Amino acid sequence: MTYPWPEAGTPLDAISTPMPVIDEDRLAANILKAQSYLDEHGKAFRPHIKTHKIPAIARQQFQAGAIGINCQKVSEAEIFADAGFDDILITYNILGAAKLSRLKALNARIGRLSVVADSVATIAGLAGTFDTEKPLAVLVECDTGGKRCGVQTPEAALSLAEKIDAAPGLVFKGILTYPAPGGAEKVESFICETMALLAARGIECPVRSSGGSPDFYAAHLVPSATEHRAGTYVYNDRAMLRAGHCTAGDLAMHVLATVVSRPTTDRAVLDCGSKALTSDLLGFSDYGLIEGYEGAKIVSLSEEHAVVDLSGCTSGRPEIGDVVKVVPNHTCVVSNLFDRMVFHRNGLVTRVEDVAARGTVW
Repeated sequence: MTYPWPEAGTPLDAISTPMPVIDEDRLAANILKAQSYLDEHGKAFRPHIKTHKIPAIARQQFQAGAIGINCQKVSEAEIFADAGFDDILITYNILGAAKLSRLKALNARIGRLSVVADSVATIAGLAGTFDTEKPLAVLVECDTGGKRCGVQTPEAALSLAEKIDAAPGLVFKGILTYPAPGGAEKVESFICETMALLAARGIECPVRSSGGSPDFYAAHLVPSATEHRAGTYVYNDRAMLRAGHCTAGDLAMHVLATVVSRPTTDRAVLDCGSKALTSDLLGFSDYGLIEGYEGAKIVSLSEEHAVVDLSGCTSGRPEIGDVVKVVPNHTCVVSNLFDRMVFHRNGLVTRVEDVAARGTVW
């Protein structure tokens, strides 16, 4: 069956729902604002494409001045290599013969590939796979407060850097972190301490990569970082809005949904369930913000239904057949739920793009 993707020029209120839609002007403004800020502060920008998974958007980011892209998995990087991208950083510990074999093949066909490692085991797998014919660039991942992956101390970072430096098929490229919001001082301290230890051993550290959309416009508070990585900024979402990292005018993604039932005065049901909105709460008690209906709350999701509590509505109530715009809690996951994304300007569809890296999670 062929899904009814709209043609350019189709009014938004005439397209099938549920449908994620991207505002062209807000998208372009978000890209320009972010790149201009990092340019002003002398930092390279490496956008994380996990948010959009669309080569055409990555090209827009490159045209604005990005130096390369950040992918999360090998399969995601393969898609973007196929699309012509030649400078890719994979920010994931890559383990196992199957993935390492594909990583080696990827390294052979693009100009600049780099990965991260935070353990001896990861480095051993990489060292056993790559050789001097085309060495692989590796960054040591450091935990500076994000409490996910990463070595815990500058001394541990030095130890792994020495192991990378000693492996014939690997090249130590630098250090990388994904910090907690508000952690600029800790990031700067960790980077500086690590650089001092490396310098004392005669090991160069050309790349110091920090990241995150929540702290994007505080990147200048980490002067030792040479590059910044971010993904969500390109669309923004409800979580970014709540935290004050964007305004309502910066929200480029919405999910259009139709009211399919009004069982009671205080209840509406939309056609966008967990397969369209994601069940991520991110600290909210509901599953998305319905624009234009203040006080309406999406209180539960099943696979194809969103149940809306209208009892708190202060600005009217939607009726059966009405199309509403939902701001998702977490935009990155929505991108992985649809084969294509619809773009628009002034209420009309401008283009439809394949979400080329959808489902690339290995």
